[in-house]
Amino acid sequence: MSALLTIEDLVVGHGPLTALHGASLDIAAGEIVALVGGNGAGKSTLLKAVMGLVPAQAGSIRFDGEAIDALPVWARARRGLGYCPEGRRVFPGLTVEENLDVAAQPEARLDSVYKLFPALALRRGALGWQLSGGEQQMLAVARALMAMPRLLLLDEPSLGLSPRLAGELLSRLRAIAKGGTAVLLAEQNAAPALAIADRAYVFHLGRIVDRGPASEPRLRQSAQAAFLA
Repeated sequence: MSALLTIEDLVVGHGPLTALHGASLDIAAGEIVALVGGNGAGKSTLLKAVMGLVPAQAGSIRFDGEAIDALPVWARARRGLGYCPEGRRVFPGLTVEENLDVAAQPEARLDSVYKLFPALALRRGALGWQLSGGEQQMLAVARALMAMPRLLLLDEPSLGLSPRLAGELLSRLRAIAKGGTAVLLAEQNAAPALAIADRAYVFHLGRIVDRGPASEPRLRQSAQAAFLA
């Protein structure tokens, strides 16, 4: 299976500090890849670098065989990169449907995201600030999908949610991937992320310390050790 996204030896710094040390990974169309590790491990930094929100100091990023290192955020989005940041960031004064329409490509269909997230269909006229935390996170993911991305970058989608809501949200990612959209998922909540992912990379202090099929018990042990270290 050919890679849709390939990252090689990526180095990213925040001022004098190096946040990501030579990270290399790949993801194919229709695949879910989890980036797991504790807070500050470098997962979010990698997603932001892929989207062009922070500059890389070294290394390369290729999307569908094309180098995108020099492209601005809008150009990466046009090529099929979608980003759902940590913290939901829905528009509080817009309704659910208006939030979705803001990001919609002409070919996007509201019924497809309402089928994926039935709770949003029931709340389509509600304002963003009136939604629960779980509903806001579903809306954030649905809004990203309305841009019709080929690769969806998800940053800590379960943060602040109950275990039940987190599991419900993450379970929807399988349907997204089945439709052909690759999902690169950064998660501190390792167990449910590994349960739905195809492969995983374990991060610790800005480095990838383990990788492999998400079903391998070794990956779960590595993720736990990295989180506790």
